[in-house]
This record gives sequence, structure tokens and C-alpha cells, in this order.
Amino acid sequence: MPLTVNDVDRFEASRPRLEAIAYRLLGSAGEAEDAVQETFLRWQAADVERVEVPEAWLTKVLTNLCLNQLTSARARRETYVGQWLPEPLLAGDPMLGPAETAEQRESVSYAVLTLMERLSPGERAVYVLREAFDYPHREIAEILGITESASQQTFHRAKKHVADGRARAEIDEAAARRIVEEFLTAAASGQTEPLVHLLTGDAVAIGDGGGKIPARAKAFEGAVAVAKFLRGLLKPGGAKRALVGGSPGIYAWTANGEPAIVAVVDGRVVGVTCLEVTAEGIVAVRNQINPDKLERATARWAAADHGEPLFTIF
Repeated sequence: MPLTVNDVDRFEASRPRLEAIAYRLLGSAGEAEDAVQETFLRWQAADVERVEVPEAWLTKVLTNLCLNQLTSARARRETYVGQWLPEPLLAGDPMLGPAETAEQRESVSYAVLTLMERLSPGERAVYVLREAFDYPHREIAEILGITESASQQTFHRAKKHVADGRARAEIDEAAARRIVEEFLTAAASGQTEPLVHLLTGDAVAIGDGGGKIPARAKAFEGAVAVAKFLRGLLKPGGAKRALVGGSPGIYAWTANGEPAIVAVVDGRVVGVTCLEVTAEGIVAVRNQINPDKLERATARWAAADHGEPLFTIF
């Protein structure tokens, strides 16, 4: 039986939540949209009149589709060129989902999305559903086909893995912009020392070019190494301009709720650098330059009121 207008409306009312869940599970906006569309096709083929709680049914279908995707994604990432980083979402993107609590904001941060790569697909699903969407363990157990106690144990294990990898730091947008501006001023100074001062001693810098844009296969480690790398990154060069199609304008922004630097050429986002900041300083610099993972950011940028760049590089 074809879906009624009411059936379609019920699905569309759930779409924002489904997309936010899928993005947290997969770390990719494109793959999240595909998973939600496949969920709609399953909804279309189902006898929806017999579905007692549509939200629960849709969440279960979506989560299991994402679990299958995560399993195959792990195999693909073994052959991925260089470092793998999630697809960044710029401030205001509806796929970021709920942000009322510190746990919800943290669950979609670039830092935590990267750390969640350490988790098994099952751990990641339990962590996302519980931490970001406050599903009770009874419902999570039903969604994943496990016991309630197994869900509780998995959540505590996943939360510990994530907590062991990071120090929490709540930063508002005004503070984030100040941090980015300080960082950019230091990076543009041509000197290493101002940057070293902003970085923690064990800071790391990671770049994801996906084999499309040159990026070091191994992370830079230590404040001095990271500072030297960043200083070199901003040096002018014809080859750099040719690679990205011009001289990028640099903006202080937020992505995934974290301080970020957005590099833009002719309206096209060519790089998003997320800064993980703690009370001790900047502990990680994660640079997404893979053009395949910047298409949504470019679309979002076109709709944003971003003003003029702080400066232009290259």
C-alpha cells in the first residue's frame, strides 16, 4: 500500500533527528543522508499501519543500516590514503542536532567524532543513542537486539574510552573566535615561538587530504613540530595557489561546536581546521582538506553571513 501524506509527514518530522544520529555514527554527512534515504525506502515498503511507534521503528532501522555501513567503512579505511578525519559541519548546520546539554555538544565535536573511531560499531551506537539523544537503555537494547545490562556495560566502556582520550573544555562562540584569532595571528607572524606558546607540549596536527590534496600520512607531534608545520603551511607559494585554485581567504568560525578556521577560495571551502582547546592550550589541530568532505561545508558557507576574511594567504 502506498504511503499516505500523513505517513510521509511522520517520516519527515523524524528526518532531522535521524540525520543527526546517522552523522554521529558515520562521521560523514553524505553517508548519513544516504542512510536516512534508505530508511525512508524501508518505511515506504513497510506495513506502516502496523507500526505502533514510528520513531522507535525508524531509529532501529536507521541504526542497523549505520552499523552495517560502519563495518564496511572500517575495511575501506584500511586502504584510505593518509589520515582519516570526519566530515566537518559548520555552525548552524541542522545535522549537528541537539545542543542543549554539554553531553550533546560534546558528542558531535570534531574531537569526540575522531575518538569514536576507536570504538566498535556497537559501542559507537550505544554511546551516540545514550549520550547524545538520551535513549533509555531499555530502548537501546531493543534497537540493537541486546540485553539492557549489556547496553549499560557497553555504554560505560565506550564512555571511558572516549573520556580517556580527551579533556573536556566548554567554550562559547565568543571565546572560540578569540582563540582562533590569536592562533591565526601567531601562525601568520612567521615565527615559531608565538605558536608554541598557544600549544600544549603534547599537541598534535593531523591532516586529511584523502589522496586528493597532499597531506602528511603521519601526525605531527609536539608543540615545536606542530608550530613549524603550521608556520610553513601559511608561507606563500605558487604551487599552493595552483593546488587550491587561488589565494584562500581565512575566517575565524566554529565547526562541530569547536573553534575552527575556514579557508575559502571564490566561495568554495578548501579547508576547515578544527582546534581542540583545553585549559592548558590547544591540544590538537585537525585539518580537513579532502574536497569530497567539504561540499556540504561549501553549501553551508554560501548561506552564511560571514563578512570579510581576516586575511588572505598564499
